[in-house]
Parts: sequence; C-alpha cells; structure tokens
Amino acid sequence: MKIGILALQGAVREHRNALHQLGVEAVEVLNPEDLDGISGLILPGGESTTMGKLLVRYNLLEPIAEAGRNGLPVFGTCTGLILLSKHIINSDQYRLGLMDTFVERNAFGRQLASFEAEMPIPVLGSKPFPAIFIRAPYIEKADARVNALLTFENKILFAEQNNFLAAAFHPELTEDTRVHEYFLSNFVQTNIK
Repeated sequence: MKIGILALQGAVREHRNALHQLGVEAVEVLNPEDLDGISGLILPGGESTTMGKLLVRYNLLEPIAEAGRNGLPVFGTCTGLILLSKHIINSDQYRLGLMDTFVERNAFGRQLASFEAEMPIPVLGSKPFPAIFIRAPYIEKADARVNALLTFENKILFAEQNNFLAAAFHPELTEDTRVHEYFLSNFVQTNIK
C-alpha cells in the first residue's frame, strides 16, 4: 500500500513520519502522474489560498477532484479540510469541493489564537486525542450525509463523508497516530481491491 501526500506546501514530512511509524509507504504528490498507484491521499495543512493556487498551477486540482469522485480515499487536515469542502464561507478560492460542508477559515482567530486541547473522539477510543489547532477552520454546517466525529460548541472539527476524512486540527504534529490509523483502516483498507 502506498499513500500519497500532497507535497506543494505544509506538513508533508510530519505526515510521512506518521505513516512510516505505521509501516506504510508514503510518496510525495507533485504532479498528476504521482496519483497513479496510490491507495489514498493526504492533503496537509498549509495556507489554503496558496495551496489552491498551487493545485491549479501544477495541474492537480481537477485530477485530485476526479480521483476523489472515483473513490480515492482522501484525508485532509486543516487546509485539507478547507480544500475538501464544497463551500468556503466568504471565499471563492480554489477548492476540490468533494464534501457537502460549509467551512469557516481561521475560525478560532489568527496565529496567536492557536491552541492545543485534549479532545474526546469516540471513534478513536476512550483516551482523549491531543488535538493541535493552528489558525484552524471548522465546519459551520454540513449536509446530513456528513458524519461528524468531533464537535465543539456546535462546530464540526472532525468529519467523514463517503471516502473523505477531514480534520480541523493537525494530528501529524503529535506522537499519537490514531487519526492516521483510522484513515488507513476505515477508508484505505476498505478500498483496496
């Protein structure tokens, strides 16, 4: 099994390290050909407007969106959550538009409002997850087809829909690999033929 990591910007190395801890091969995705032969794709955090422009510049926006529509498991963290969303509040920036969600960018405030919190995420077990939020977005509202896995003050911070998983936080910045394990076991493994 090979998992691609969009390598245009963001925490590529940290996601690769998490996958390696789990014994999974990681490959960088920098052009459409890099999508061939991968079993899943991770969209790391970064800056969403810049990432959207880079997806267009490197001719990756439509190939990734098409692969997702055709069943490729895609996991987005922070900026990845924004890119997966069909609707970005007060923004017409480029996005993949694969999840039926309305996302608020920088929803908790600017860089100084970044924080860490122990969050209970039942699908990951009884131990709270050490979630790191950096200029984090949240899902303001979502279609009934979206399954919220973590909410805080009526905002969705972790969600899934079909073959897509999205987190407002950065699991790759912790030593805890349970979110990556959840993606691999519940999305990737079920799509391997």
